[in-house]
Amino acid sequence: MDIRKEYDNGQLTVVWKPGLCFHAKECVKGLPGVFNPDRKPWIQVDQATTEALMATIDKCPSGALSYYKTADGPPQSETQPESALTVEIMDPGPALIKGKIQLTQADGSVEEKDGITAICRCGKTGNSPFCDGSHNS
Repeated sequence: MDIRKEYDNGQLTVVWKPGLCFHAKECVKGLPGVFNPDRKPWIQVDQATTEALMATIDKCPSGALSYYKTADGPPQSETQPESALTVEIMDPGPALIKGKIQLTQADGSVEEKDGITAICRCGKTGNSPFCDGSHNS
């Protein structure tokens, strides 16, 4: 089950998908008053302007954070049009695969992913082959 949480400031709805997060902490570094993992709820959208929220969320490398204009409602489809597959190597960190992929696991099971998929490069993940941020500790 994919968990999805939304936080609304009246203008912007911030969407967090914890299953995608690999804790690069771009959000925490960018807006520590909004994104504080030691607080419940950890996202408090009323602590920054809508513009600052968008600028910080746009830096999220995993795609775990996104947003939409509240008045427009959620997007009908969160998938991007078919385009070239890209891979970005983070240092330190995972390989970010951007686009639609079909992943075949060692046991033969097949999983389709669309968007950003973070593949672990260090072998420390508890969610192989996906990065879970374990390389940070």
